[in-house]
Amino acid sequence: MKIAICGSIQFTHKMKEIADELIKLGHEIELPLTSQRILSGQISMEEFEQESEKKERKIQDDVIKRYYNIIHDSDAVLIVNPEKKKTPNYIGGNTFLEMGFAHVLGKHIYILNDIPTMLYTDEIQAMKPIILEGNLSKIQHSGQPIAK
Repeated sequence: MKIAICGSIQFTHKMKEIADELIKLGHEIELPLTSQRILSGQISMEEFEQESEKKERKIQDDVIKRYYNIIHDSDAVLIVNPEKKKTPNYIGGNTFLEMGFAHVLGKHIYILNDIPTMLYTDEIQAMKPIILEGNLSKIQHSGQPIAK
């Protein structure tokens, strides 16, 4: 199955670890462009975190539309959601948006950990994600779109 991994850029190394496991399980994986750049050494995590104009980079790289297209061409998304900003199972704005894309496109939505308690918890629950509880082997291999 082709899976687009979504999550905060601060989770890049965790996303890479998960991507490697999923590849071993026979899946094809997509990672966010900024994560790819961090992993390839084009930019360091420190440089990314200190970047004052993240908005400009997002506009220049058209990251929202770019990842929409990747999600469109994938069978599923996997939301990587460890703790961030003292919020257990954090799902930020971009990741929530990507979940919405997947939902509207009829893709499977997997969440690594439980759904966080946030302002948009109800909306996340309404997308009926599959909670993996950290167990990647729960991801189905069918690749069939979910019923709308």
